[in-house]
Amino acid sequence: MEECSTGALVPAVKAEPFLSSFGGSVDPCSSDIGRLTEEKGMSEVDKDLLCPICMQIVKDAFLTACGHSFCYMCIITHLSNKSDCPCCAQSLCKNQLFPNFLLDKLLKKTSAQQISKSASPVEHFRQALQQGCEVSIKELDTLLALLTEKKRKMEQEEAERNMQILLDFLNCLRKQKVQELNEVQSHLQFLKEDISVVERRRMDLYRAKDRYSVRLRTLGGDDSSNGARNSWPSSIDNNFGALRVRGGTSSWNIQGRGLQRNDALSASDSQFMNQSGLAVARKKRVHALFDELQECYLQKRRQMNQPYSQLEWDRSIIPREGYTAGLADFQSVLTTLTHYSRMRVIAELRHEDLFHSANIVSSIEFDRDYELFATAGVSKCIKVFDFSSVVNDPADMHTAVVEMPTRSKLSCLSWNKFTKNHIASTDYEGIVTVWDVDTRQSIMEYEEHEKRAWSVDFSCTEPSMLVSGSDDCKVKVWCTRQEASVLNIDMKANICCVKYNPGSSNCIAVGSADHHIHYYDLRNVSQPLHVFTGHRKTVSYVKFLSNYELASASTDSTLRLWNVKDNMPVRTFKGHTNEKNFVGLTVNNEYIACGSETNEVFVYHKEISKPVTWHRFGSPDMEDTEDDARSYFISAVCWKSDSPTMLTANSQGTIKVLVLAA
Repeated sequence: MEECSTGALVPAVKAEPFLSSFGGSVDPCSSDIGRLTEEKGMSEVDKDLLCPICMQIVKDAFLTACGHSFCYMCIITHLSNKSDCPCCAQSLCKNQLFPNFLLDKLLKKTSAQQISKSASPVEHFRQALQQGCEVSIKELDTLLALLTEKKRKMEQEEAERNMQILLDFLNCLRKQKVQELNEVQSHLQFLKEDISVVERRRMDLYRAKDRYSVRLRTLGGDDSSNGARNSWPSSIDNNFGALRVRGGTSSWNIQGRGLQRNDALSASDSQFMNQSGLAVARKKRVHALFDELQECYLQKRRQMNQPYSQLEWDRSIIPREGYTAGLADFQSVLTTLTHYSRMRVIAELRHEDLFHSANIVSSIEFDRDYELFATAGVSKCIKVFDFSSVVNDPADMHTAVVEMPTRSKLSCLSWNKFTKNHIASTDYEGIVTVWDVDTRQSIMEYEEHEKRAWSVDFSCTEPSMLVSGSDDCKVKVWCTRQEASVLNIDMKANICCVKYNPGSSNCIAVGSADHHIHYYDLRNVSQPLHVFTGHRKTVSYVKFLSNYELASASTDSTLRLWNVKDNMPVRTFKGHTNEKNFVGLTVNNEYIACGSETNEVFVYHKEISKPVTWHRFGSPDMEDTEDDARSYFISAVCWKSDSPTMLTANSQGTIKVLVLAA
């Protein structure tokens, strides 16, 4: 994956020294008088006082034999290149220059007049005193009194301004704190209401549990015989039984029954201990993600502060009075989030090829029914495996049910969402191919891309439409019933990923090397519907969680979630490492998973910015060192629908089936 590291530079204009027509160069800002001329304008300065060379007030005036006056440095510089007068072109040399004292005196007087015009009254008074102006004591007292009063007034005004600034700050701070207090009070009100609702719900569950226990005991009592009922004596019966043991009556049977009951209690205690351990572990996960969960809870309560109508409830949840949509949604998030704490390997296979040493799996995808999955990569072959056989067969080496060799290395796969046996691929030569898995032959080949094609995707709503993106900065839309592309979008940067919106064949998301996601309506591609900005490097993957939720991955080591309906960023996910490689991205309704260049798979919940769990690929060869293991990276991931099962592959060619576990 290549990136453009150099952007366009805004040209800077450099300030150059003034060049006279006679070859000399002078500094236009070489004197205070020159700056004075710029400030006051040429109308206030006699043009006869300007040097004909630099067109500034003459500095260190020198007179030529022909009667023209110049700045000393200007005429010396000129005579070093030419031997004539700049004004009349008469022959002139350096020994024909003479100081012009009269002009210098006139210039000093002119400068003093200009300064005098701009001087303040205080400056005039100070100059008058310095020049020996006579002032009486009475006049000085009057001036001192006036100055003292003026000083007090200015101090008073300054104090008032300072007080006003302080008052504004305090009022602003109070307003902010009042807002925070109101927010905290509203949060406390949310908590008070929800705690009350949850406590009532908890008590209802306890009562229901007790009722179920009574019914079970009743049903068990009705179905058992008198002898069976006597086999479970009460605590009083047990005491009498112990006495009968001492008396020697039926001691073996009574002791046997006692042992059976103890065994039952031990099993119950063991189950209780296991449940208690799980509860403690789930509480620890809550505390570990407490800040993120707090923000999630408050956000949902603010956004959804209305009671749930019965139609809006999930069928598995019994509607209760006072339960809000926000609380119900957060409960679902909390339950899902704390249910899993790790990933467990349930199957593993090697993506090996006898004719290719490189085994990087670039893409791994499930078919329409999640029965088959296909892999592709640098080995120039599409391999299709039966998922149930891979999971149930204990063998380390699994044979592909279908193998389709290709001419070039492959970058991406996409199964047709309607036709089970059709799959599309893109390769390093820019060719987009549609394959028939049953016949193992290509149906269509599109060769319009001029460079490597990185991504392809079938539409979820239109079975004959697919889209591809390439390093040639073009997005092309294809129809399997036509031999040429039906639509072309020219962009300014390499295209790394394309994806159809699952709810519409008219909308696609495009990730590119310009760090942005471009969201297009294919009915008008003159400009995108919206450009999502936020990533700092190339966008390598885009995936839709729903019709309005879009996830993206970038080589800036972040994932981002976007709302394409409101054109808003939702959340940024950090924890994995991704700076240069394609490491995979997969999503379902709740979870987002990606690979890492640390040879780990990371799983995020869409409501929490930190990883929920992660799994490190172990090296299959015990002789491999830790440094060798670090050189590998995860290259492809894929969820099995909305289940907790996921396919993962790394750059070594190892494929693992992982499942989320408690």
